[in-house]
Amino acid sequence: MSKISKEKQEKIMSNIVALLFQHSPQALFTSDISKIEARDEEFIKRLLHELKRKGMILLVNKSPKGMNYIKRQRWRLSNEVYEVYNKKQNNQNQYLGSF
Repeated sequence: MSKISKEKQEKIMSNIVALLFQHSPQALFTSDISKIEARDEEFIKRLLHELKRKGMILLVNKSPKGMNYIKRQRWRLSNEVYEVYNKKQNNQNQYLGSF
């Protein structure tokens, strides 16, 4: 298997953050993210854990009914990252609206 550069990994992580923002407040399963990004699930899982370590995303380990997941993991943006991303989106929309 070919090795993916750090630069490309950072770009994929950026895409994951944007994807989680688009689906916010819904948390996405690792398998859903890997399908959308067209990447191996284990590779995406490694990137997700890196984003979690950086404090950008949170692991959701309970179902909406309160049951713990045994084999599955869902992910969502941390509140701080959501706020920053939301402000950035609003500023871009205001800028585009001035034309």
